[in-house]
Amino acid sequence: MNRFVALLAAACFSPSVFAAEPIRIGLMAPLTGSWASEGQEMKRAVELLAAGVNARGGLLGRPVELVVEDDGGDPRTAALAAQKLASRRVAGVVGTYGSSATEAAQGIFDEAGIVQIANASTAVRLTGKGLSLFFRTCPRDDQQGRYAVGVLAATGAKRVAIVHDNTSYAKGLAEQARAGLAAAGLTLAAFETVTPGERDTTTVLTKLKAAKPDLVFFSGYYPEAGLLLRQKREMGWNVPFLGGDANNNPDLVKVAGKAAAEGFLCLSPLLPQDLEGPEARAFLAEYRSKYGAVPGSIWGVLAGDAFRVLVKAVEAAKSTEGARIASALKGSVKDFPGLSGKISFDGRGDRVGDVYRVYRVDAAGAFVLRK
Repeated sequence: MNRFVALLAAACFSPSVFAAEPIRIGLMAPLTGSWASEGQEMKRAVELLAAGVNARGGLLGRPVELVVEDDGGDPRTAALAAQKLASRRVAGVVGTYGSSATEAAQGIFDEAGIVQIANASTAVRLTGKGLSLFFRTCPRDDQQGRYAVGVLAATGAKRVAIVHDNTSYAKGLAEQARAGLAAAGLTLAAFETVTPGERDTTTVLTKLKAAKPDLVFFSGYYPEAGLLLRQKREMGWNVPFLGGDANNNPDLVKVAGKAAAEGFLCLSPLLPQDLEGPEARAFLAEYRSKYGAVPGSIWGVLAGDAFRVLVKAVEAAKSTEGARIASALKGSVKDFPGLSGKISFDGRGDRVGDVYRVYRVDAAGAFVLRK
């Protein structure tokens, strides 16, 4: 073997040439537990997009490796998941769904110098802590609370009951809505709680019925909403319900049954079937081709947006260092063409703009946008 051939052979088998070190991006999601359907959609969306990045040559000339951890929707499990992701030296983290889980993880990522972009954690205080590496592609509960009060007033209701489940998200949204009732000319008829995972809500429903509200606003999550709707129908009480944005999931209808779910109103960013931009149409077509259907709720799509904007920020920063990625997200990455619309972040890491709409469940069990 002559010297040239020897050098060529050495180059071909050199690890630096044969395979560049991957850029690891973390995904934290509730793959098990009550919110597993949301977590699984988050995982499918981000896996699909990561495969697309690699098919186009990778990120900064390096392959993207997705590192997935299950938080189970539980704060203690979320803290452990965050520690595992930090130990893998991920460049950034997408997720998670529940605000309580995000709150348990965000300090760990901040201390490790890792950017986190939550996709569904809307609790106001998450961006009130001054954590410079925390962002979210979803809106905040104070925005939703104001919007909810406007919707409640527009229904013509005068007496409103509010029910939450004591999670960070649900309690915060309930308080935001309660604070705005009086200014809208509405009376608080009752303020009650349910316990996540309980199988009998008739005691709470009986208290609510006795308070004689014109409408009930439920700020918790879709499994409990479905149960409330089903048991409300079973006791023959026909009061209308409006749910917050954690209720925009087809599993609500599965729990409630179509007859009990019909007429249920829900606040939400645009659901997948109503997204109109070219990026969204291309993504949804690819998603349908791979998985057989479009996502059932918007939160998996917003996880995809978190992944896409994180990739864009890494490209803009030409770095995987957390502070430089965060600087790009707050600076050069403006009006990014997201799947859910244009994405920009303010100085706190919150998404700029109002994205809420009202949906109604029809007789077929579908969430239909109210025009």
